[in-house]
Amino acid sequence: MNLDIDYILRIFPQILSYLPVTLFLAIVSMACAMALGLMLALLRISGIKVIVKLVDLYVSIFRGVPTLVQLFIIYFGLPQVFPILNGMDAFTAAILAFSLKNSAYMAEIYRAGLTSVDFGQMEAGLSIGMHKRQIYRRIILPQAMLNTLPATGNTFISLIKDTSVAFALGVTELFAEGKMIAAESLRYFETFIVVGLIYWLTVLIYSRLQTLLEKRLSRSLQR
Repeated sequence: MNLDIDYILRIFPQILSYLPVTLFLAIVSMACAMALGLMLALLRISGIKVIVKLVDLYVSIFRGVPTLVQLFIIYFGLPQVFPILNGMDAFTAAILAFSLKNSAYMAEIYRAGLTSVDFGQMEAGLSIGMHKRQIYRRIILPQAMLNTLPATGNTFISLIKDTSVAFALGVTELFAEGKMIAAESLRYFETFIVVGLIYWLTVLIYSRLQTLLEKRLSRSLQR
């Protein structure tokens, strides 16, 4: 096997320069997914049957339909139904699709986190005159967020890798740049080794940061 190390070293910085695009896609989409997912989780545990059924349907659809299909529906399909969206660019469509899809996963993660907190803490808060909103904000949500941190981190890692399908809409991110370089040079093996290595190193760094965050938050709650 003729592995060209010089070629790998030469294209590494070029492909790496598109990592900020991938991270921007992932971070913005994850932030939106977390906010929407928390709202859905709170609606899910509201006990209102109609709302619970609607949330269940939402979660089922976005967890069951492949990411690429969702991208195409949002980018190519929605503007046909809602003409106001005709000006939507591919980057915005990708963020919208990733946000909606991952909010369905986050809704389930947050629901599990909220129900993992002992209900006695809600009763204790009510007994001393606190409102439910105060109890959730000051007592239940901080514990639930810590409990869900590992699963949230795994979802974010999956999202970082899922951003690679955005190239199907014409978004030039990490994978798309690697694909174009490989098609031009015909050095597919070396090029995608570089792409895979950058994804892997990114996930390693994030995993380390998440571990440190978990330890720090765990210590702060034990004080």
